[in-house]
Order: sequence, then C-alpha cells, then structure tokens
Amino acid sequence: MDFDIPQDISDYLVALDEFIEREIKPLENRDDNIRFFDHRREDARTDWHRGGLPSEEWEALLAQAKDLADAAGHYRYPISEQYGGRNGSNLGMAIIREHLATRGLGLHNDLQNEHSIVGNSVGLLLMLEYGTDAQKEEWVEKLLARKTGFAFGITEPAHGSDATHMETSAVRDGDDWIINGEKTWNTGIHKAPYDLVFARTSGAAGEGLGITAFLVPMQAEGVKIEEMLWTFNMPTDHGHISFTNVRVHDSAIFGGEGRGLQVVQHFFNENRIRQAASSLGAAQFCINESVEHAKQRKPFGKALATNQGIQFPLVELQTRAEMLRALIHKTAWSMDKRGAFSVSQQVSMCNYTANRLCCEAADQAMQVHGGMGYSRHKPFEHIYRHHRRYRITEGADEIQMRRIAGYMFGFMKQHKPKGVT
Repeated sequence: MDFDIPQDISDYLVALDEFIEREIKPLENRDDNIRFFDHRREDARTDWHRGGLPSEEWEALLAQAKDLADAAGHYRYPISEQYGGRNGSNLGMAIIREHLATRGLGLHNDLQNEHSIVGNSVGLLLMLEYGTDAQKEEWVEKLLARKTGFAFGITEPAHGSDATHMETSAVRDGDDWIINGEKTWNTGIHKAPYDLVFARTSGAAGEGLGITAFLVPMQAEGVKIEEMLWTFNMPTDHGHISFTNVRVHDSAIFGGEGRGLQVVQHFFNENRIRQAASSLGAAQFCINESVEHAKQRKPFGKALATNQGIQFPLVELQTRAEMLRALIHKTAWSMDKRGAFSVSQQVSMCNYTANRLCCEAADQAMQVHGGMGYSRHKPFEHIYRHHRRYRITEGADEIQMRRIAGYMFGFMKQHKPKGVT
C-alpha cells in the first residue's frame, strides 16, 4: 500500500497556501478585520443587540473571503467540473480540511460558521443528487452563486438524536401539505430563506421510512422563529422554529415522499469524515503550538520542554493524532473506491475519536501555555468551545459508538440505508 499523499493533492495544498498568503491574509488584516480573530473575536462576531446573532460585519467578511476563493477556483473543489468545481475526492477533502485547520484560526477556515475557502456545499450536493428537474432549474445556479440556501429542520425539542420519533407531521390536502410541529438547533436559520423541514407523512414512530423533507419558505404563513438559542460558543445562528398549519405545495417535497431521512443520510458519512479531519487538524495545531511554546518558555531557568510532565501528555496526543490520520485517510480513500456507505463503521470511529482528541489537545494546550493559554489572547479556548459542540451535533459520541457496536455485533450492515438508490 502507498501511504503518500497523492501528488495532485499535495500540489494543491501548496496552491491553497499561496492563495491564502496572497489574498486571504491581507483581507484578514485590513480595516481591523483581525478583531474577528484576536482576543476580541467573540465580541466582534456577536451582535448582542440582536439576540446574539452573528454580526453583519462578520458575515460580510466571510462572504468576501468565499467570493475570493470562488473566483480563484477553490471554493467549489468537491463539485463536478460541470459546475465549476474540481471533481474533488473524499480523500482530497479530508486532507484539505485537516491542512486548513492545522494552520490555526483565521479567515481561511473558521468552522464556527462552517466557513472555509474550500466549501462543503452540502445543500448544493443534495440538490444535484436528489432535486427534481424543476427544483434544479430553480435552485442550482442560485446555490452555486450563494444567492439562496436552506437550513436543516431535523432535530426536535423532545427527541434530540432520535429523528425517527418525529412529532412534526405533514398531512396532504389536495395538491398541498399542511405542516405542524417544532424544530430546534436549526443552524443558519437566521439568514436562510428556506428550511428543509422533515415531517412524518406516513408510518409509525420509530420507523425510518415515512418521513418526508419539504422545502419551506421562511416567509410562509405559520412559520415562526421562537428564539435563537445561546450556546457555549457565541454568536448563535441556532433557531427554535415552530410551524403552525404551514401550507406548502406538493412540489416542495425534496427527495421523494417518505424518503427524507434516507436522502440526508446519503451525505452523512461524507460530512462526518470531513468534520473529523477538521477536528484532527485543530488538534494538531494545538499540539504544534504547545511544543513550540514548551521549547521557548523557560521558567526556573530551563525550558518547559525538558520536563517529562510536559513531554508525555503531548507525546500521547501526537501518537493518537498519527493513528487517527491513518484511519481517516484510509476511510476517505475507501469511500472513493467503494462508496460512502461501505465504511459507515469506520466513519463513526473517525468522527467521535477526532472530536474527543481535539478537545483534549485544546485543554492540554491551555495547560502548557498557563495563564495565557486560558485567556482569549490564545485561540485554544475558542477551539475547545467550538469543537466541543461536535461531540453532540455531528452525531453525539454515544450515537457514533452505538452505531459502531451495531456493526460489530451484527445488528447493522455496511450498506446504503433502506430506500436510498
């Protein structure tokens, strides 16, 4: 087996670094934009007078960076050449996402808003795969230009990770559907003109089939943002939404009646391996920074790096990072060779392990850096707060471990979920 990073991906990392230094870093340092990344970052990013929403200036800066990346041919990397992309592979995306996160906090990659100069483009990929011809005609060009978008209304207040016991319902009324229910942790809903709302249309509670996805305009009568939920890592773009007798046309169904959850699962594995790679990169950044600081810091007349109490925890973290990197690369490579659902067990292993590793590496970096590590003058507290979220939102640790156990003990098989073609 060849464990070298493919030459084309290795060359592309160099091109990305050159682009960052040439176009992104100057923008990051212009007009005091650095306030979004230095010790002022949380305050600068948060509009405390609008309920803790992301500030308009912050989101405008992210959009400007995406525009530069798109013009340079980087933002659409995973999209097909037909739509201006590079036909990027899962292995390529994993390596790129890790590389960008290893560079540290910056305008090139800031996952608090799922922002990166190499876009994940989940909504676009779903639309290309599952949209009807009419939906593609309406949506694809606008999604490519980032002129529209939709949030994901899956999680419900009373059920959390258990999406199959969904209380939100949709009942047919002629050519229309009437939707009633609630969704929470509707990320990005403060700006999204549509919400992809998952509602039970048939079947019984606990069944995967019978849940339908609807593209619901946020301006539709009966849609209400009840509150924006404040979190450990502000600002907040996570809404609690209610739907009261919301009427949508049959054409709003996305991915087929009764097959909503199966459609979304199509990209779960791809998303999770990319997110795992990002957590690995952030962990590696924390380790790297800690090693350099330990070599420079000399309390009591000698460098911290000479103390085994400093060395050994970082050795443990680095060893785990190396093993995880090998598994992530192998898993992403297997996805490219055999399909996203061929390695579901390994994806879950990568995901929960990477998220835990990142939190532990950030915590250790704070300890090595002492008082400054705990302060917001270093990025470790920000990394911890953000990546701690992934231990819940990207499929909680316990859900990932339960999934792995299902494969290990024969309750599940490595294949596409029922209903996905």
